[in-house]
Amino acid sequence: MTKIDSALIRRWLTGWTVARSLPEAQPIGPAGDGLRSDCDQPGRAVEVFALRADEEPESLVRLAADVAAARRTTWLTVPTLVPRTVEAAVGAAGLEVLHASEWFMTTELTEHPRHAPAAPYERQVRTEGAVTVVTLRDPSGAVAASGTVAVVGTDAIADRIETDAAHRRRGLGRAVMSALAEAAVDRGARTGLLIASEEGQHLYSSLGWHRAADVLIARGPVAPAA
Repeated sequence: MTKIDSALIRRWLTGWTVARSLPEAQPIGPAGDGLRSDCDQPGRAVEVFALRADEEPESLVRLAADVAAARRTTWLTVPTLVPRTVEAAVGAAGLEVLHASEWFMTTELTEHPRHAPAAPYERQVRTEGAVTVVTLRDPSGAVAASGTVAVVGTDAIADRIETDAAHRRRGLGRAVMSALAEAAVDRGARTGLLIASEEGQHLYSSLGWHRAADVLIARGPVAPAA
C-alpha cells in the first residue's frame, strides 16, 4: 500500500464510534483535514483523527495547532506511512506523543481462522443492534477475556480486545477474535478493520490481519481557562 485510503479510515471511525456508543464524528479543518470525536473520557475528552497527513502535510500542521490550542484534553490520532515525519510535526506543535507504534490493520473476514476457547473457559456472545460483545469466563464466572465488534455495512470494526493478565498465553485472544469474526460474517461483514496496540500486533498478524499503516497518537496540552 503506497497511499493511505482516507475513505477506509472514515469507515473505521464510523464503526469505532458505533462500537463505543459515541456520537458521529464531525469534520474538522478546511478541505477535510480530519474528523473530531467527542469521547468524554477521563484524560481524553476529544479525539481528532487526521485523514490527509501524508498527502498534505500542511493539513497535519493545522490539526496539530488546533489540538495544541484546545481547552479540553484532546488526542490527535494520525494514520501514516511516514511516522517519523509525523512525530516531528506534532512535536513541533508542542504535543506529547503517547503512542508511536500502533498499527491500522485490515483483513478478509471470510478467511479468518477459527479457534474455540480451551476448557475450562465458557464463551458468551451478546448482540445488541450493530454491536456484538464476546466474553470468555473462567469456572468462577470471572471475565478472562473479552472483545467488541461493530458491523456497519460490510465492515466489522473490532475494538477493546482484552485478556486478563492471569489468563494470558492460553489462546483466549485468538478465541475472542475468532468469535467476533464469526459473528460479524454471519451479519454480512466482509472486511475487518482495527487499530492494534503494540501488545496486540503479534496476535492479529498471526490471524492473517495486514498492517496498512502506522498510527501515531499525540496529546495536546490543556490551555488555562480564561
